Amino acid sequence: MTRAMFGRTAGSAAAGPSVDMSANLGSLAMPSPVLTASGCAASGRELDQFFDITKIGAIVTKSVMLRARSGRPTPRMCETPSGMLNSIGLQGPGIEHFIEEDLAWLTTRGARTVVSIAGESVEEYGKLAQKLRAVEGVDAIEVNISCPNVANRNQVFACDPELAANVILTVRRQSDSQTPIFAKLSPDVTDITEIARSVVRAGVDGLTVINTALGMVIDVETMRPALAGVTGGLSGPAIRPIALRCVWQIRQALPDIPILGVGGIRTGLDALQFILAGANAVSVGTMTFNDPSAPFRVQNELAGALADRGFESVREAISYGHRGADVFGLESEGETEPE
Repeated sequence: MTRAMFGRTAGSAAAGPSVDMSANLGSLAMPSPVLTASGCAASGRELDQFFDITKIGAIVTKSVMLRARSGRPTPRMCETPSGMLNSIGLQGPGIEHFIEEDLAWLTTRGARTVVSIAGESVEEYGKLAQKLRAVEGVDAIEVNISCPNVANRNQVFACDPELAANVILTVRRQSDSQTPIFAKLSPDVTDITEIARSVVRAGVDGLTVINTALGMVIDVETMRPALAGVTGGLSGPAIRPIALRCVWQIRQALPDIPILGVGGIRTGLDALQFILAGANAVSVGTMTFNDPSAPFRVQNELAGALADRGFESVREAISYGHRGADVFGLESEGETEPE
């Protein structure tokens, strides 16, 4: 297992095991279940220097808003044990520039593209969907609902079932009916399955699970918050157990909904955990800051891990961890109480 898992480099895909790695997220067919994660690789141009981005499942772009944004003041990133906090504030060029520059480049490059969108109001999400409906190269839309609703006391869309559903209903109405729509869920809720059910009823084709978890760091020298924005989104291996728990619970609650698992994936074995928990595909994010070739490397390592365990395809492994789960006394929602 050690030789198979760690003996390959990012450029050795041809020497990998014979495992069918094709994957589907709703109607989006991909040659691999490994994608990038929104916010960690811009629109893929930088990563293309390190590996062929057309060889992974898809590029998930950084969340784009209607107008250009400069983001929050610095400092807005902070390293934490096994992870990092970011308080970037959705800095970006706005949808028009994104379409003309980033999406055009991705289309010319031949990469499958999942466009992540974010808004401060339901109306803004709808306008973004309208803009994307009129252009080529959008293989799917990821709706980042972990944004504050400016019109409603800055309540985060993803933390309220009705608000989240309203966003999805609007995006669905304004999008091409053939374009898959995924809702990106936040772990900062009491019951993530409640939010998941709500957006599924509203018409999403799948779920991205999860976004970052809210956290903060105090600088003990200044004795003040380390981030100018006080709080930020925690990502990296530190949140992987939380992400896995969320994927597991949603898969038990919604057996048929496509799930894109995200959160702290750094190796093929990490990716395998998400697949076994019920994810149909995975996104690699924070690890790319340390290893820009990580998505391609994880893809190769995942193929090796599947072969080592006798799987002939990644599809065979999806939700495999749920088989016989009742033997361990797990409840229907996948929860156990701590002793």
